[in-house]
Amino acid sequence: MTDTPVTIITGSSRGIGRATAELLAQRGHAVVVSSRNQSSCDAVAEQIRASGGQALAVACHIGHEEALSALVEKTVTHFGRLDSVIMNAASNPVYGPSSEVDREAFDVIMHNNVFGAMRLAHLARPHLQASEQAAIALVSSIAGRFGNRMIGVYGMSKAAEEQLVRNLALELGPAGIRVNAVAPGLVKTDFAQALLDDERMVRYFESTTPLQRLAEPADIAGVLAFLVGPDSAWLSGQVLTADGGLSVTGGF
Repeated sequence: MTDTPVTIITGSSRGIGRATAELLAQRGHAVVVSSRNQSSCDAVAEQIRASGGQALAVACHIGHEEALSALVEKTVTHFGRLDSVIMNAASNPVYGPSSEVDREAFDVIMHNNVFGAMRLAHLARPHLQASEQAAIALVSSIAGRFGNRMIGVYGMSKAAEEQLVRNLALELGPAGIRVNAVAPGLVKTDFAQALLDDERMVRYFESTTPLQRLAEPADIAGVLAFLVGPDSAWLSGQVLTADGGLSVTGGF
């Protein structure tokens, strides 16, 4: 068994998840790099190990319960413990008004983003409750707080995630497990590429955000590291907004 805290990060082969895995590894965590593609996970884990960190690569589809169960069990088998889980992976197969979203796409978004997160939390619970620093952190979005013509259903799933955070904090708190989330604005990631390809939208976000720029993955990674670290030991059931001040303008 390793003496260092062990953290699972879903969706960590790129973007926010990768930046978080790299940051936590630098801070002494053993990290489990996870996304759908095994080779992508392997590449990130190998780079972390080459830099002196501890990393395990486990491919996982967040919509498949058996894959989520295997993710947890492989982590505990390899490292002997589990201290925190960061749920960054998400699905958004459609961009456009809700009138164009069919039942299949709606179900994928809700199942993967909400039910998948809920199931992973409960699958991890037996191992997390053995830790003195147990924490779960979700990546929500300010899209869950405003109407949006392009990613409305995705926003619905993120609004549901914020309620999930509150429910899980209530249910898992007696086991010593903290549950929180971060709600970013627009971040420069492949996941947001459809939005980033719209130059007019990018200019709008840059001009409306008080800090006058878009977020980098590292901006959100720091918040997630805080949420699973000792400095947030008395924080649970909360969603921290990390959008450069955009939401105070009502500009989403």
